[in-house]
Amino acid sequence: MHPPIDPFRSGYLSRPNGAQLYWETSGNPRGRPALYLHGGPGSGLGAGGYRRRFDPDRHLVVGFDQRGCGRSTPWAIDDLATLTDNATQELIDDIEALRSHLGIEAWLVHGVSWGSTLALAYALAHPTRVTDLVLVAVTTGARREIDWITEGVGAVFPEAWSRLAEGVPAGVRVIDHYARLLRDTDPEVRLAAADRWDEWESTHVSLDPNWQPGPVHTDNRLRENFATLVTHYWSNDCFLDRDEILTRAGELAGLPGVIIHGRRDISGPTITPWLLHRAWPGSRLVIIEEEGHGGPIEMQTAQEAIDAFAVAR
Repeated sequence: MHPPIDPFRSGYLSRPNGAQLYWETSGNPRGRPALYLHGGPGSGLGAGGYRRRFDPDRHLVVGFDQRGCGRSTPWAIDDLATLTDNATQELIDDIEALRSHLGIEAWLVHGVSWGSTLALAYALAHPTRVTDLVLVAVTTGARREIDWITEGVGAVFPEAWSRLAEGVPAGVRVIDHYARLLRDTDPEVRLAAADRWDEWESTHVSLDPNWQPGPVHTDNRLRENFATLVTHYWSNDCFLDRDEILTRAGELAGLPGVIIHGRRDISGPTITPWLLHRAWPGSRLVIIEEEGHGGPIEMQTAQEAIDAFAVAR
């Protein structure tokens, strides 16, 4: 990894319906522009470790907290009505607004997990604004992926899944049930649902060799906000048409891209990046045999891919 760096500039971008998006830039102000898209939905930029995947001498690195999370305001749980204006198309529009605000013509886009879905959706919507894609722990937002992670994986972890599914009415998808619970008017109902969701999040990644036991989010507010955003997006099929990304992936032909995925990512099986690679002419697929969802070798591989694109240009 490259040395840790701090942002040299940051600010807030005002967006419609009262959203204030936190953004930051680091690296070389005259460097090649690169955008990082975080996961979740709702994880936020975190402590900034993503910056180490970019050469600070070669890249102008841009990161931002997506609507409703991180340092962007308001948080989803502080104004549930804002979820009405929090969807994939709004995030794509936010990315374009930030690009214009920063005076960037086009950029490399690096997305992890949900960030890979958003990166693909953005590239399909604005292909002339993307120079390269580097994707890690790849998902496409398809319903089969969502049903697998919320129900199918229960065959591997029946004990934890039975706790997650307790109280879900017959014939109702688990994800739809939790999306409703996390918008309940009773704060105790919301927090209890967030606790159960967090336990499931920790469980379904537990076969990863880098997994550590314990809650994913120790802070109650962060736990509830994350669960609220994830279930909001997943219960709406990530606001994408059926199999939209895989169906349209052929449109990415000619756009350089690297798809990086851990073989042991049981919650996000390798079939998804494999299908994406087959549908995207010219893409490169790298499977990390010994890792799960977004482990350190995957991140190192992403850094190497980003470096290679910088040198090639």
